Amino acid sequence: MLRVLLGLAAAVVALAGLYFGRELVGPLALAAVIVIICEPIRGPLVRRGWPRWAGTTAVIVLGYLILLVMAALLWFAGTQFARLVGDYADELRSTAAGLVEWLQSLGLADQAADATASVFDPSTLVSIAADLGGTVLSVFTALFFVFAYVIFMAADAARYGRAEQAFGRGIRPTVARFRSFNSGVRRYYVVNASFGAIVAVIDGLALLWLGVPAPAVWAILAFVTNFVPNIGFVLGLIPPALLALVVGGWPMLLAVVAIYCVVNVTLQVLVQPKFVSDAVNLSLTLSFFSVIFWTFIIGPLGAILSIPLTLLVRALILDGDEGTRWLRWLSGDPDAAKPRAGSPGP
Repeated sequence: MLRVLLGLAAAVVALAGLYFGRELVGPLALAAVIVIICEPIRGPLVRRGWPRWAGTTAVIVLGYLILLVMAALLWFAGTQFARLVGDYADELRSTAAGLVEWLQSLGLADQAADATASVFDPSTLVSIAADLGGTVLSVFTALFFVFAYVIFMAADAARYGRAEQAFGRGIRPTVARFRSFNSGVRRYYVVNASFGAIVAVIDGLALLWLGVPAPAVWAILAFVTNFVPNIGFVLGLIPPALLALVVGGWPMLLAVVAIYCVVNVTLQVLVQPKFVSDAVNLSLTLSFFSVIFWTFIIGPLGAILSIPLTLLVRALILDGDEGTRWLRWLSGDPDAAKPRAGSPGP
């Protein structure tokens, strides 16, 4: 019992440290994920006779390309969103006034009407855009650290790959655990990027056909929010749905919602979780909880990194311990129910 209490106390202290150091931990975790994703490019180059420093450089360059592409997409989406707010200010006010009158005709309280009006108030949207601008500024500041971390981690990854040569076969189980973790992270992001690209293209073309302004912005939003498990669909739907209401009224709003429900729910909610589950072996409940938990701990970046961070915790605490096989099975790992070679069955 004392051991359990000490473990819980240590976990609380560690999580508190992560919470107060989120501005440092977030970029570090992002850089680690980037290096894990890019690391497979090193092996083929080294086997072809390239020097190790060239393989490390290739990992760094590929990581930088991924970061620059994502930054360019977010910059484009942010600037287009700010332009839309200015272009449709009058329509936003008119829509807000119409909704207020409708709510008041239903006998709803003035507070509800005021809250609805504030959603479409251009000043509110400008404030949101300003907050997003501040967030983007902090993101670009954090990117400086991410770029530095990528260099250092890519160099260290080459050394870690030779751990078995340095310590012998005794370290093989630990190396296998982290290779499995790295493989799971890569599969997770490959699955999400693939489904995100499909959803983004379909949503963008559908919005273009309906006449919703700036369909490319909402396609980018659909792609980015696809990396947020479970609730990403809702986050990607709300902005284009509200704009559709402003531009085309209720018929266009319902059309957007219907298209997103058919496309995004089918792919993101019904099909994609099966592939994600097979890739990382996490239960749907734990995946959903991890989004909330890591967002609280390290901020918005935690939503995108929630699955890799949860996999890391499981690899550090549960993997390799026969006494925790039932906890790994409970977390969604079906292989945990199978006894390891040389170990007794359950």
